[in-house]
Amino acid sequence: MTVSGQCRVQATEESHLRVGIDVGGTNTDAVLMGGRRVLAEAKAPTTVDVTGGIVSVLGALLGHAGVEPGEVRAVMIGTTHFTNAVIEARNLLPTAAVRLGLPATQGLPPMVDWPRCLRRPLGGHVYLCHGGHEFDGRELSPLDAEELRRVAADIAAKGLRSIAICSVFSPVNDECEQRAAEILAAELPGVAISRSHEIGRVGLLERENATIINACLRDLAARIVDALRTAVAQLRITAPVWLSQNDGTLMSVEAAQRYPVATLACGPTNSLRGAAFLSDLSDCIVVDMGGTTTDIGMLRHGFPRPASVAVEIAGVRTNFRMPEVSSWGLGGGSLVREGAEVSIGPDSVGYELTSRALVFGGDTMTATDLAVAGGRAVIGDPGRVAGLDPDLIRRGLERIEQTIAEAVNRMKMTPEPVPVVVVGGGSVLLGERLPGASELIKPDHFAVANAIGAAIAQVGGEVDRIFSLHHQSRDQVLEQARQEAVDRAVASGATRVSVQVVEVEDVPLSYLPGNATRVRVKAVGDFELGGDDGAAPR
Repeated sequence: MTVSGQCRVQATEESHLRVGIDVGGTNTDAVLMGGRRVLAEAKAPTTVDVTGGIVSVLGALLGHAGVEPGEVRAVMIGTTHFTNAVIEARNLLPTAAVRLGLPATQGLPPMVDWPRCLRRPLGGHVYLCHGGHEFDGRELSPLDAEELRRVAADIAAKGLRSIAICSVFSPVNDECEQRAAEILAAELPGVAISRSHEIGRVGLLERENATIINACLRDLAARIVDALRTAVAQLRITAPVWLSQNDGTLMSVEAAQRYPVATLACGPTNSLRGAAFLSDLSDCIVVDMGGTTTDIGMLRHGFPRPASVAVEIAGVRTNFRMPEVSSWGLGGGSLVREGAEVSIGPDSVGYELTSRALVFGGDTMTATDLAVAGGRAVIGDPGRVAGLDPDLIRRGLERIEQTIAEAVNRMKMTPEPVPVVVVGGGSVLLGERLPGASELIKPDHFAVANAIGAAIAQVGGEVDRIFSLHHQSRDQVLEQARQEAVDRAVASGATRVSVQVVEVEDVPLSYLPGNATRVRVKAVGDFELGGDDGAAPR
C-alpha cells in the first residue's frame, strides 16, 4: 500500500472534508479533499470482494492524514462491481422484459441481438403487449390492462423478481410505461420495476437493452450498496455515501439501487473529471494511462463528451448516457517485443508488474522498463535496465508516443493542436511533448486522478428527448427542457441555487413530420453536505 499527504494541522484548516474512492481492476485509489485541496492520497490492491480493498485504503488514508472519521462529511465511490457483473455474466437476476408496442415491433423481439452467454442467465422471459406512442405523442395502440394482468400472472408463476418495461417512444410520452408499472406493481408486490424512459434515449432496441441490463442488476445493487455502507461504517464514518455515474455526476446509494446501470464505465469518467480539476482546463483531451490499458476521452465544459452513437456493453448495444472513450492495450505493464519494429502490448503483465518487470528483478521486458531506462521515471532498480540497447529504448518510446498521438488525433474535433492532460500511473511512459498536442500536461496527483474525479463530482440532471415544434416555438421548447433538467438535478440532491445548465444541444429531425427536434440539456449543481450528524441530503 502507498500513502501520501499533508499534516494534521493543514487538514483541519479545511471544512467539508470528503473522500473520493475509485475501485480499479488492479488498485483501489482514495483521496481526502478539503475544499479544492488534495490533503492525502492512498492506494491499495483491489480485493476479490472489492469492499475489503475499500476498508484497507480508507483506513490508511485517514490514519496518515490524522483525520477522525467523524470529520468526513461525504464519501464518493466509483466502483467496477456492476461493470464486472455484466462483462462476466454473473450475479445477474432473471428478468421479465415487457415491451409495449403491439401490433408493431414483433419482427425484432426484446434481447434479439444479445450474446447467448449473457441472455441465458436472464432466462429469455419476453412479453409483447399493446401500448406505446408515435414520435409526436399520438397513441400507437391502447394499453390493455387485462393483458398486463395475464403477464403478471405468468411472471409470478415463474418466480421472477425484476421487470424491465419499455414502451415505443416513451422518452416522448411515458404514460404507457407509468400505467403498466402501476398495474404490474399492484399484481406483483415487491417486484423491482425498471422503466425505459428513466434510463435510455430515443431508439427502441438500445433503450430497451439498457433497461433490461438495469433490471438484471437490481438484486446485485441492493447487496453492493449494503456492502459499501458496511465497509464505510466499519471505520466509524457516518457521512452519506454517494456513487459515481458515468456522466461525471453523483447518485445517492438509494438511486444506485434503482439505476445501477448508470454506474457502468464510471472509472474512465472519474479520470476525465479528475484531470479537468487538476489541470484547471475545461476543454481538452485526457489520456489516462494505467498498467494494462490507456483510456482517451475529451472534455467539453469540464465534462466528458458523450458518445453520439450506440455503445456496446459486453456485446449488447445500448444508448443511455456514456462517455465517448477510446481504449487501447497500452500501459505500464505492456509487454515489449523486439523485431524489425518494436511491438508494445496489447498483452500485459497487469498486477504482476512488481514481480515480472526487469526493474523489479523479473525476466519480462515491459513498457515501464523502457521508461526507466530512458530516464523518464525512477521505479524499482534502474540498474537492472542499464544494459538495454539504446536504440531499442528510443524506438520503443517513440512507438508509445506514436500510438498515443494517433489515438489523440482520432479523438480531436479539429485538426488544430489541442491541450492534452496525462494522468494515471502509466503516464510516466510519455515525455514532455506529444505530436498533435499544443501542450502536454502532467499535473500533480496524476496517479489518483480517478479518485479525485469521484471526490469533486456534482449532482446532475439531464433531458434527452424529441419535441414537436408544431405548437411551440424553439425557444419555448429549449426553456422547457432547461427547466426540466434543473428540476431533475434538484430532485437528485443538488441545491437549486448552485445548479447551472452546462450543455444545450438541439438537432432538427428532418426525417420526421411535424417539425420535430431532438433536445438534450444537462444541468449540474453542488449537493448539500450533511450536517454534523452526517445525514444524507434530501
